[in-house]
Amino acid sequence: MALSVVLAVLAAMANAAASVLQRKAARNEPEDGALSLKILLDLVRQPAWLGGIGSILTGFALQVAALATGPILLIQPILIVELAFTLLLSSVVFHAQLHAREWIAILGMSGGVALLLVSLAPSGGDPRAASGGQWALGCGVTAAVVAALVLTGHRLRRERRAACLGVAAGIWFGFTAALVSGLTAEFAAGNGFRAWQTYALLVAGPAGFFLLQNALRAGRLVASQPGLTLSNPLAAVGWGVAVFGEHVRGGAWFAADLAGVAAIVASTVLLARSPLLQSNDRDDEAPTGSVDSLSVES
Repeated sequence: MALSVVLAVLAAMANAAASVLQRKAARNEPEDGALSLKILLDLVRQPAWLGGIGSILTGFALQVAALATGPILLIQPILIVELAFTLLLSSVVFHAQLHAREWIAILGMSGGVALLLVSLAPSGGDPRAASGGQWALGCGVTAAVVAALVLTGHRLRRERRAACLGVAAGIWFGFTAALVSGLTAEFAAGNGFRAWQTYALLVAGPAGFFLLQNALRAGRLVASQPGLTLSNPLAAVGWGVAVFGEHVRGGAWFAADLAGVAAIVASTVLLARSPLLQSNDRDDEAPTGSVDSLSVES
């Protein structure tokens, strides 16, 4: 279990590095509210953006290793601290000082995640024990909710669109983590290349990348990041309990769960408002404004 925690923390750090590198590259691109093929072609020619892609792949590999050694209910909440790591790395890359608000938010988020994990105390569960019907129901519900959020978001403008797409992306990354959990279990049983999750990931991965890019370009980070950060572990909780049969503490521990979630929500909002996580001002080393970055919450 300790190894799973270490791997998850390293995955969060790699994802944070990807976010900072992608944002550094994206500062040279226009903010038109939508991801286009031209912008992608321009980004591909930038070393910082390519470095970010390398960090994404590293983070994904670490997450796969973490999910192979621990339950999804343990791994996904830990990845929330990616946002705190992003802030710390941004302060170094963009040569900006962290203030009391940022440090309070970082400590609050770390404490909230720790409290949530202790109160949930996830255990048990086996993705291979889930029936085909459970997998089908889980996939169907996830796809329907994400589709509804995307359609709703595209009828809205700016911050409301970013919020809807952020929640959709977070849920999708929780679903991707569920696929990874199923896949690692199948590989452990020697059925990896015959498992349908292997090929589902080939579609789910790029779809999540595209959805995230549109969420982050739709509006300010403070609009998209809270939903993106929180819906990921909530989706993982649903998959872990309802599909994989993982167990969590109930009763009085539910109050501690709520306290941990409240601390994470408040800290996420504080961090998302930090100028270090914004990138509108292309001429300043500590950019402000709306974000144009890449951050994986899978």
